[in-house]
Parts: sequence; C-alpha cells; structure tokens
Amino acid sequence: MPPAAPPPSVAPARTATSTTDARIQVTSPIPGQAVASPLTVTGRARGNWYFEASFPVELRTVDGRVLAQTTATAQGEWMTENFVPFIATLDYTATSAIDALVVLKRDNPSGLPANDAQVSVPVHLDPNGTVSLQLYFGNSINDPNTQDCGKTFPVTRNLPKTDTPARAALVALLSGPTEVERTAGYFSSINPGVTIRSLVIDKQGTARVDFDTTIGQGVGGSCRVSAIRSQIISTLKQFPTVKEVVIAVDGNVAQALQP
Repeated sequence: MPPAAPPPSVAPARTATSTTDARIQVTSPIPGQAVASPLTVTGRARGNWYFEASFPVELRTVDGRVLAQTTATAQGEWMTENFVPFIATLDYTATSAIDALVVLKRDNPSGLPANDAQVSVPVHLDPNGTVSLQLYFGNSINDPNTQDCGKTFPVTRNLPKTDTPARAALVALLSGPTEVERTAGYFSSINPGVTIRSLVIDKQGTARVDFDTTIGQGVGGSCRVSAIRSQIISTLKQFPTVKEVVIAVDGNVAQALQP
C-alpha cells in the first residue's frame, strides 16, 4: 500500500492590500506621487473605518519594511455612516529615493480577521524633492448648497521643491483638482488654461499676481467671482510672507474679476 500523501501546505493568513475600498478615499498623496518627510495624508472615510475617531496608517517599503507608523484622526463626528475627513502625518527617514506604500488600515478593535481591511497608495520617496502645500477649492459635499460663495476648502499636495513655492502652489491650483479629489467633491471655479503673467511678493507682504485674460472669460455673477478670488487668495495666504493679495488681469487691477 503506497504511503499516504502529505497534507497540503497552508499559506499563513494575511490581509490583502487593495488600492481601493468603497469605505475610504485618499485625496493626498495621489498614486505614484513623489513625496518627502513629513508626509501629510488626507482624505475621507466612512465612520465604520474609524474607532474612537482614528485608524492606523503605515509607510512601508514595497518589500514590507515599515518606515513609519501613525494614526489618522477624524476631522469631524466619526460615529456616522457618512464620509468623515481625516488627516495624518508620517515622519520618516529615507536617505535615498525608493518606492513605497502608504497603507491605511481599518481600525479593528475586535481583532476578528473578517473585520480587517486596508488600502494602499504607491508613492515614490524623494528625500530632497518635495514640499507640502495647500490648494483651495470649492467642495460640493462639504458645502452642498453653496451657501457661502467665498467658502473654499484645502487639499494638501506634495509638490517638487522650488525657490518660488507660492508660484508653484498657484500653478497647481490652476490645473484643478485631481480625479480622486473630484470624487471627494472638490471643484474649481477657475477657467481651465489660465496662465500667470507675473507674481511678486513685496517686503510689506503684498502678493501681486497678474493673470492672462482667460481667467475672466465667460465669468459672470458675483458668486463665481467671489469663489475664484477666494481660491487664489486662500492659496497664497498660506505663506507667512503674504498678508494681502492684489489680483490683476492683463495688468489691470481695477477691472480684474468684476461681477
């Protein structure tokens, strides 16, 4: 009688890593983005992704080595079935450029494997190449009825380091929200294709920005004008050197973005 066959090997249980989950949306970083420390992670998750208003976040190399761990915190009431914004900051050390994953885990106090879930965002760690900046957009979810035309909401982008970060932030603002940001309700009131003719910040803290005429084409009504101005002014005022913003179109301040 032939010997009995050995039992089949059983692979150790593990939680699958997915880049998408209907319960969580990551607005920053975007997949494939070059990032640097500290890395700000933002987005929104349904209440059942949190426990006690938080959930774990890790930064891992592609081979699984953990570079940093932190917790994301809810920016609102988390005991809900709705989406709640979150923010987390990962501080890490990387001496060379490498590919990595930002892993966002569902908080699972029960410890039951059936309740485990996580999503990952692939990023490229560039230790010397990026800076975190905020861009301001409207948001149809946070302000569904546009009760305040001038109300805008920040998204965080990690952009290449530059000696002119204010200009870099404006250029990114003019490009509009990413697809993931649009899914989260963000939108821009600024026409596509707008270019910056000049941006000067003087010693008194006044930022004078001059756009080409595209910014005013087809723009009518005080509500949209207010939204455009708010996006530009809020984005520039994140910088400590900017106290006031003067907007011009084709060199003309008096007629710039008038309803």
